[in-house]
Amino acid sequence: MSNDRRDFLKLAGLAGVGLVSSGFISGCASSAPGGALQQIQTQAKKTHRQNFNMSGYAAPRMDKVRVGYIGLGMRGPASVVRLNHIEGVEINALCDIRPERVAATLKKIEGSIHKPVTYSGKEDAWKEMVNRDDIDLVYIATPWHLHTPMAVYAMEHGKHVAVEVPAAKTLEECWQLVETSERTKKHCMMLENCCYDFFEMLTLNMARQGFFGELVHGEGAYIHNLIDLNFAKTSDTEEAYYNMWRLKENGRNGSLYPTHGLGPICQVMDINRGDQMDYLTSVSSNDFSMRPKAKELAAKDNFYQEFAQMNFRGNMNTTTIRTKRGRTIMIQHDVSSTRPYSRIHLVSGTKGAAQKWPDPARIASSHEDWLSPEQFKKVEEQYTPPLIKKLGEMAKKIGGHGGMDFLMEWRLVDCLRNGLPLDQDVYDAALWSSVAPLSEWSVANRSNSIDVPDFTVGAWQKNKPVELTLQGGGTTNVRA
Repeated sequence: MSNDRRDFLKLAGLAGVGLVSSGFISGCASSAPGGALQQIQTQAKKTHRQNFNMSGYAAPRMDKVRVGYIGLGMRGPASVVRLNHIEGVEINALCDIRPERVAATLKKIEGSIHKPVTYSGKEDAWKEMVNRDDIDLVYIATPWHLHTPMAVYAMEHGKHVAVEVPAAKTLEECWQLVETSERTKKHCMMLENCCYDFFEMLTLNMARQGFFGELVHGEGAYIHNLIDLNFAKTSDTEEAYYNMWRLKENGRNGSLYPTHGLGPICQVMDINRGDQMDYLTSVSSNDFSMRPKAKELAAKDNFYQEFAQMNFRGNMNTTTIRTKRGRTIMIQHDVSSTRPYSRIHLVSGTKGAAQKWPDPARIASSHEDWLSPEQFKKVEEQYTPPLIKKLGEMAKKIGGHGGMDFLMEWRLVDCLRNGLPLDQDVYDAALWSSVAPLSEWSVANRSNSIDVPDFTVGAWQKNKPVELTLQGGGTTNVRA
């Protein structure tokens, strides 16, 4: 058998693990033998001519940020309530395919200054909302497969975009986001809230000020047992995924949700702004939990019969990344094992280290031991960034995963109102999201390495990190 024939048959088998259905591999069946593997490698190495560098871009300032929401399921309504606390914001439109979700969200801000127009009941109702001329920012909190189409449409219609994680599912979608943002000069920020958690921001400031010395290695994760939530029916509880969309996503085998652990480490390492990912490898365990759960439920309820036939992702995925500067990153993803929640968040350098999970957070300035609680407190006082000092206590009261959601949203609004660069740009959204499809390919190919696209097209070598100061902003007030 020829090598070309072997390559073709190997890739044809990928359909069984969900890559073809995910859209990552397109047209393999019609490709010439040997061409399918090259097609994926070409996608991973794709480049383009940078039309405009969005890194460090400051859009024209605006006195008020007029917001329209798409998606009022599990994340959207809480954000609407949080933005109600931020002055300089007008919530002008709310959209969800389910009228009852729109009505429930409206009730949460009843009596406020906001009088949003509502859209629901149709698959494309969101387009009517985006077409409005009184919206500056479209906030997208929908199922994953809608993120890129909605973000691209919004930017093309003159709106900045804040999109939930991951921003894209395929490499093609990642490039669509980059190309559209550059062409329209509209921000596309992925809502990676973990970058704004208190310890993650502390370690970022410590790294920027040299506490860790030369950074060597970082680790992050999303280890969260979601098995009961993924199998919950929307008809049984509001706290469920509409039309079982997230359960269906678990037919793809890789690091499907990498950005919670990856985003903070990328910021610490100045990825896209002084360093860049080079290549990655990925391995997954077998599935020991999800299909047995599906079969157990199907034996009692015919609704679950289709899921009992699915091939689910493995319990644990481990992805390792090497950067251009020779650093390494380890990212883990597990949503079906019985173990405590963890994002790991480990930063390791030549002069020190820090780790959050498991609690409590720890810092080391030598190889011998972690700092004592008294020493930790002194370091915390010295390196806590201005954003946390200004709004940390208020953020805890308003909430959103302990306050980090509110910090993220306040910072976004303040930067837009003051015409300042955003902490996360479209290159971050594309790069962090790209780890999912790239890991799928590696898992399906016996953990072979695959190149990571450079969405900045070399601009990472001169791009500068966004300042951790309030950048001359910090003017946006908060309602208690």
